[in-house]
Amino acid sequence: MAESKKETIVMFPFMGQGHIIPFLALSLQLEQRGFNIIFVNTPLNIKKLRQSIPPSSAIRLRELPFHSSDHPGLPPSAENFDALPYPLVIKFLQASKSLQPHFRSLLDDLVRGGDPLLAVVGDIFFGWSAEVANELGLFHVVFSGCGGFGFACYYSTWLNLPHLKTDSPEFSLPDFPEAGKFHVTQLAASYLAADGNDPWSIFQRENLSAWSKSNGVLFNSISELDKNGLGYFRRKLNRPVWAIGPVILPVQVRSGKQPTISPEKCVEWLDSKPPNSVLYISFGSMNTISASQMMQLAKALEQILNVNFIWVVRPPLGFDITADFKAEEWLPEGFTEKVVKTQNRGIIVSQWAPQLEILSHESVGAFLTHCGWNSVLESLSQGVPIIGWPLAAEQFFNAKFLVEEVGVCLEVARGSSFEVRCDDIVEKIEKVMKGDSVKGMEMRKRAGEVKEVIRNAIRSDDELKGSSVKAMDDFLDAALLMKEKTKSVGQ
Repeated sequence: MAESKKETIVMFPFMGQGHIIPFLALSLQLEQRGFNIIFVNTPLNIKKLRQSIPPSSAIRLRELPFHSSDHPGLPPSAENFDALPYPLVIKFLQASKSLQPHFRSLLDDLVRGGDPLLAVVGDIFFGWSAEVANELGLFHVVFSGCGGFGFACYYSTWLNLPHLKTDSPEFSLPDFPEAGKFHVTQLAASYLAADGNDPWSIFQRENLSAWSKSNGVLFNSISELDKNGLGYFRRKLNRPVWAIGPVILPVQVRSGKQPTISPEKCVEWLDSKPPNSVLYISFGSMNTISASQMMQLAKALEQILNVNFIWVVRPPLGFDITADFKAEEWLPEGFTEKVVKTQNRGIIVSQWAPQLEILSHESVGAFLTHCGWNSVLESLSQGVPIIGWPLAAEQFFNAKFLVEEVGVCLEVARGSSFEVRCDDIVEKIEKVMKGDSVKGMEMRKRAGEVKEVIRNAIRSDDELKGSSVKAMDDFLDAALLMKEKTKSVGQ
């Protein structure tokens, strides 16, 4: 097993919280195993990260220059896509390729300086980092903070665009038939606008194809739950695929964003509520729903008198999601006064909440989420069933996986243009939250079973190692083996 105290691993996530968070969590895990970590990103992201790294950690931070003003269409000081409006996301992805020469120079300096580099861990959107590592004779892996199934669907859909080859609203993936049938409502806006020659298609074709130059892929997933998705990449790339999840930041480590409500206040409020009576609602770090959807969701929460809630809110679609939330404008009249203050049934949290602390509390009975993979893993690691409302990227495919293959999710809506009605939301929430609901009992039971699967996967007992621990061992051993071979050839 790999136990070196000297080897260095370079971590290079894309500039977004949903990417930086799992990379930081993985960095801390690798550091605990005795490896030195160099974490690479752009200046503003590095500045935020300094607040997140525990004092006991020796992770080294390295900056790569990035000037959004050099890229037409991007606002000044844009270094993280969480706050960018959707039309600018592809421009940001394209602009990120300007990091390539700076990253190569950084690695070259480390090699020349005698830093004992063991591996480069690159982001799913930095496919080009594999070629850079290859040029310098370094072991490279792609780390996907996404799950195998969801990203297999994402990968296959971009490379094949199967929905363009049929007149039916339903389609299947030619190289991933075991994923089943899909509907066009399960496609993000970028897919629906694609014709093969658009900016998204061109970027993804080049980026995803570059994965084949890597030495393997790490997935933030669990092999016992995700066999089909992991199997897709093994046969597609003909490379090792290691499921090392769940890779989750410890509760005591902050992600660079400060919650607008203290964990202590959250826990105090949750302590006052019965078990399984609280619905936690959050759409992630860069997603929001439309104003009409927000109004319908609030009306549903107002109606369900036996359900408490914590709702992380941001301004609706079309507004600056980093701005202050105007409850009087976007929620029903009197909602905050009646439901939050008088009835004490809910907490409205602006922007950011201590999510893992909330999900780990026994009073939380379900999580209404956009099905971003970080959120999914945090929920399932605590045995909390999911009400799915996917909004972008591979989230629609994650929801399909959680509903059809894992059995822990009930979908309530799809996307920010989906017409939702208060009565439908009430029905779905009650189906999951009501104690005597057959569906709810089935989902809670299954979520509890998945929690045990996850717990077993990360067991590190010498005599009974979990699958994720073994996968991490195998990845590190593969990197060490390549380094030893390179040394012997050079002697």
